[in-house]
Amino acid sequence: MDAVSLPYPHWLNPGDNTWQLVAATLVGLMSLPGLAVLYGGLVQRKWVVNTMLMAFAGFSVVLVVWVLWAYEMSFGTFAHLGPAGSFLGDLVGRPGSILGSFAEQSQARSGANTLIPFHFPTSTLAYFQFVFAAITPLLFLGSVLGRMKFKAWLLFVPLWTTFVYTVNAALLWGGGFFEQRGAVDYSGGYVIHLSAGVAGFVAAAMVGPRARGDRGSTSPHNMLLVAVGAGILWLGWNGFNGGDPFYAGVDAASAVLNTNVATAAALLTWMAADMTVGKKRKPTFAGAVNGMICGLVGITPAAGWVDGYGALAIGVLCSSLVWVAMAVLPKVRPFSTVDDALGVVYTHGIAGLCGGLLVGILANPAMIEYGVTGAHYAGKGAVGVGGLLYTGSWHQEWEQLVAAVWVVCFTAAMTALLLAAVRLVCRGLRERDELLEVGDFALHDEQVDHQRGLAAVQRLSEEQLAEVVDAIVGAAANARAAPRADGEGATGGSG
Repeated sequence: MDAVSLPYPHWLNPGDNTWQLVAATLVGLMSLPGLAVLYGGLVQRKWVVNTMLMAFAGFSVVLVVWVLWAYEMSFGTFAHLGPAGSFLGDLVGRPGSILGSFAEQSQARSGANTLIPFHFPTSTLAYFQFVFAAITPLLFLGSVLGRMKFKAWLLFVPLWTTFVYTVNAALLWGGGFFEQRGAVDYSGGYVIHLSAGVAGFVAAAMVGPRARGDRGSTSPHNMLLVAVGAGILWLGWNGFNGGDPFYAGVDAASAVLNTNVATAAALLTWMAADMTVGKKRKPTFAGAVNGMICGLVGITPAAGWVDGYGALAIGVLCSSLVWVAMAVLPKVRPFSTVDDALGVVYTHGIAGLCGGLLVGILANPAMIEYGVTGAHYAGKGAVGVGGLLYTGSWHQEWEQLVAAVWVVCFTAAMTALLLAAVRLVCRGLRERDELLEVGDFALHDEQVDHQRGLAAVQRLSEEQLAEVVDAIVGAAANARAAPRADGEGATGGSG
């Protein structure tokens, strides 16, 4: 055996492979613990355990669905439900598993990489794309916190991933119809954030509002946890946008810098608005976090297509528009009638839509995704996007608009349909009022602060208390009875 041979296939680039795995891990940290901690700090203390458990469970169920069939539906061979090149022909891929040895270790491929082949295996690409798929339902979890049935959540997430996420991902990322038309979504402004905002709003409307007492208490219970979660989100976004060129090249570096520039500008813009025209004329940390998220979301569909000036503009514009939206829209129907607990429709839905549309105006064709030989990396094989300011053409803006309309309409309709089906199976989408009054202690027999949990129980009427106790005792009895059905006692085992 040659002593200098390397254990790499000829197509594998160790640098690209390493960066994709690191970027994927950064994105994964945005979900766990990032969003779990952020949401846990924002909700009332009695909902912290429920919030964290829904986040961890949602992340886990998406991974199982992803490797068994959803990855292939998003990035595999198209199902060709119609003629090749038509909308139905390039709508979604064929479901299939990627758990075999050949699938995991072979060179990654998808309908989108027709120009330059991937320099890492399918397992790398699949995990990178998984963390994007996983964070999407966790984002719209913020709309339905504090009232959705846990078992309804466990059923809804895999259904939504299968029938909504995979379709949008295939159409815009997997070489599908909108991507072929020229629509671009650099890292998920449409596929992730716009769809999450729409799905969250529809889900909040169908599940119904939180209990009156929960709606009346809007202050975060632990601002330190909010800061930790927000910080993980901001820095984790370096993997979110920096990993999407799929190569450790110049465009990845540009995307990372642009992401941070837009985010800083958006945070400062929101603070300035709070200090000058806000009701209390004071800066708040919660407001700064909202501005930060608007910048992160707004730059996501544009990170590698715009230059630094475009990133600054996106940060300022997205933050300003969402600030105004949050001040005005809650007074207008249907926004006034829907209890979107954490305002996901604003900071993700509206910000993602704005960022995607601004691509059609601010995208600089000199920003090249793949660095190849030639002046300014603009040689043969270079890929760039030209916005209105640089080309004088509305073509890119039109394609961005068409794709956005699809994501909004399809996501809303399919989310409503899936929730209606889940409602039938689970006999409702929300927990009973007496359980909502107590929160974590009633639902999971766990509580961040046991004294507060006991105080909440003591406030219940005798009838409500009896129902809560029956629910907890019934769950415990079922857990003890399950092993005996297999012929074992409660402490049965192999020992």
